[in-house]
Amino acid sequence: MTAQNQNTSSASPTTASKNQSWGGRFTESTDAFVAEFTASIQFDQRLYKHDLAGSRAHARMLNKVGILSSADLEAILTGLDQIEAEIEAGNFDWQIALEDIHMNIEARLTDRIGIAGKRLHTGRSRNDQVATDIRLWLRDQIDHIGHEIRRLQTGLVEVAEREADTILPGFTHLQVAQPITFGHHMLAWFEMLERDYERLMDCRKRVNIMPLGAAALAGTTYPIDRNYSAELLGFERPARNSLDAVSDRDFAIEFTAVAALLLMHMSRFSEELILWTSAQFDFIRLPDRFCTGSSIMPQKKNPDVPELVRGKSGRVFGHLMGLLTLMKSQPLAYNKDNQEDKEPLFDTVDTVLGCLRAFGDMMLHVQTKPEKMRRAAMQGFSTATDLADYLVRKGLPFRDAHEVVGSAVALGVKTGRDLSEMTLAELQTFSLMIEEDVFKVLSLEGSVAARDHLGGTAPRQVRLQIAAAKKLLQG
Repeated sequence: MTAQNQNTSSASPTTASKNQSWGGRFTESTDAFVAEFTASIQFDQRLYKHDLAGSRAHARMLNKVGILSSADLEAILTGLDQIEAEIEAGNFDWQIALEDIHMNIEARLTDRIGIAGKRLHTGRSRNDQVATDIRLWLRDQIDHIGHEIRRLQTGLVEVAEREADTILPGFTHLQVAQPITFGHHMLAWFEMLERDYERLMDCRKRVNIMPLGAAALAGTTYPIDRNYSAELLGFERPARNSLDAVSDRDFAIEFTAVAALLLMHMSRFSEELILWTSAQFDFIRLPDRFCTGSSIMPQKKNPDVPELVRGKSGRVFGHLMGLLTLMKSQPLAYNKDNQEDKEPLFDTVDTVLGCLRAFGDMMLHVQTKPEKMRRAAMQGFSTATDLADYLVRKGLPFRDAHEVVGSAVALGVKTGRDLSEMTLAELQTFSLMIEEDVFKVLSLEGSVAARDHLGGTAPRQVRLQIAAAKKLLQG
């Protein structure tokens, strides 16, 4: 049983009555509804590993600087290991009265090892501890997301290699524009994901800064060694300002912005897959296991995975706006508002990982329908630009060439034929510069092969870019 699935309770004969960590100031107990309303343990349980890691590092640091005895350190580390085992086994009794992940663990530690458990809190606050927890957790999740992006990119490269020569109509305004290759199209998605990966890794740099030791907002009077704590936890460095360290959540907003861009790209991928599977396009076939049927129409095969990914993009966009709104009016330093950073952040991570996993599994098994795509590419005079370029190479100014080709297209519309289906004599009625070699230019294969430069759709260039992509993925 995972931590986030375990039940929480509002009362306890032991720990609940002993808490609160701030109870000495108050003359009456917190209202039961308020206690539940203000608690975060219902959802921040998933931070338990990172809270335990932060506590272990803090304890070792306190021992290093002489604040915590070796005996207390050993007791604390043993107690934290036992608590982790409890949580992993599903035997931990989460208490709403203890509010959050940190206080639940600390109270249980004190129950287990006595006074030494209380000494662990020396030189820190819940503010810096929970801010540290969320950064540790998000850092791990960024690494997971990065792995899933790379897995999807690897699949796209495999498809691109398999379909490097496959003709696909390229669209502008959803109108057939020019022929391209399916492999070239897959590499366009690859490039979008590569920028997403770079943004994610850049965001990780700002996540990987440690608030621990900032205490509530002003720092602490104890001679703590924050650089040592950062080293133990794998942070790049400690936060340089205690006020900023505990209060800002810009790293979470930045991550969610990166996630929103990633989901925007995946929504665009989804839209194309949905169009391509429709009867009107019929360019590809998705595996049955990534589709569903209709409860009333037996013939239906619905592209549910890409449709859901498209829909989930809006979910992440909403979380971004929510987090921006959360932070926009907060004065320094910590405010209870910041408790509301976790649920949207957790859901964003879960959503992104789910979408990437689904696409990573699905894309390798997409089957193309080359004849359908070729037929579609023939329908929209997709080689008209090639004819114009042909005439320019013969010496005709581009604007004049554009007019000549427009007249030829008008004949094609009138007679229901592609430019490649016209006779040489017919084409020469528009320009005597047109010769027999024009038909190499007007073929779909000739059109894509002619675009043989960096970034072009020529199969040779696609294969060169595939080789470069493989090298990049190998690190």
